[in-house]
Amino acid sequence: MAIEVEIWANEAERAAGAGNWAQAEALWRKVVEKSPNHPKAHHRLGIHAYQRRALKEAAGHLERAIALSPFDPFIRLMLANVERDSGNIRGELEVLDGALAVDAYFYPALLAKAIWQEQHSTPSAAAETYRNVIKIAPPENQWPRELRDQMIHGRNFAQKVSGATHAKLLAALGSDWQNKPKWREAVSIMAGLTKPYPSICNQLYVPRLPATTFYDISTFEWVKEMEAQTEAILEELQGALISRKDGFTPYIQYLPGQPVNQWAELNHSDRWSTLPLWLGGKKYDENIAVCPKTFEALSNADLADIDGLCPNAIFSALAPHTEIPPHNGETNARLVAHLPLIVPDNCVFKCGFDERPWIKGEIFAFDDSIEHAAYNNSDELRVVLLFDIWNPLLSMEEREIVRILARTMREC
Repeated sequence: MAIEVEIWANEAERAAGAGNWAQAEALWRKVVEKSPNHPKAHHRLGIHAYQRRALKEAAGHLERAIALSPFDPFIRLMLANVERDSGNIRGELEVLDGALAVDAYFYPALLAKAIWQEQHSTPSAAAETYRNVIKIAPPENQWPRELRDQMIHGRNFAQKVSGATHAKLLAALGSDWQNKPKWREAVSIMAGLTKPYPSICNQLYVPRLPATTFYDISTFEWVKEMEAQTEAILEELQGALISRKDGFTPYIQYLPGQPVNQWAELNHSDRWSTLPLWLGGKKYDENIAVCPKTFEALSNADLADIDGLCPNAIFSALAPHTEIPPHNGETNARLVAHLPLIVPDNCVFKCGFDERPWIKGEIFAFDDSIEHAAYNNSDELRVVLLFDIWNPLLSMEEREIVRILARTMREC
């Protein structure tokens, strides 16, 4: 009998795949007659009854299927559709919650719950659930065709609600607090427009340092003197763009077999190229020879020197219409400083929640362990002098500890 039932079940699946619904349903009925506790048969008969709008019959088969196969969230999602179309609003939610109790990451059920909340609960509850759906769902190019429109609607709905919530929270702050960066970012996070930006280090993380995006550059004594050398440094850069053109090499250079993640478009690409004076603590004498004034200006800065990591001092060239994607740096023991040299319009740098344009000759310093990105949206080349300095919150003794830890880690 078991072989006969299996044959009917396979034939039913083939018939349904070919669109022969009546034949498929008849075969599943034969399965149930011979094997009353066949969970797939009850599941499929529930689907067929639902298609015929025989909702009571569909519910009976699906409830039986759940009893026989309690850990299959797909059956519960189908029953939720039946409850919805039957007008049983509470029953629909209970069944969806049951599906999520079986698998909290079953995003089709979470999407159905968001739709339920949009219709029967508060916009903020629905928006939060839609955001969670987007988080746990696969990338957009992998969304199932039958869910795509609902997913796009949910994303747009969440953004609309976040915008309204953001405006309401800003109004509640009042004019005295709206322009303070800390609270402006708090409001953006609360509204769901942006995420928190913690310090995340790829190598050495120093706990209990504040995750500050841009530092007050006026606190660094060497800055004014270096900014005064902007034209001399720019002149050397322009010469290097000619005489050391071949020295500008792709900054991103992953080896075959290494995961490139967000760097796929820039891997081994001259769209982001650099001419190093120092890189990973190594001097590049042939480049320094054509940029002596730049090297001298850098020697007066508080350059970070961390074994195998710093100092870095490079001319960073970003091609037109090129984006450096969001990423995190190696350690919060250092900051990264930029001296903008060739800066067309429509270029912007973003660190965490904050963003700013490059302004020729005006240095800024940021904690690159916080997610940051760069955008050249112009038709021209953008070049900055990029270099590492010590995080000013570390004492001299702590700098030495950082060096010891970095050196020892490389020996492990």
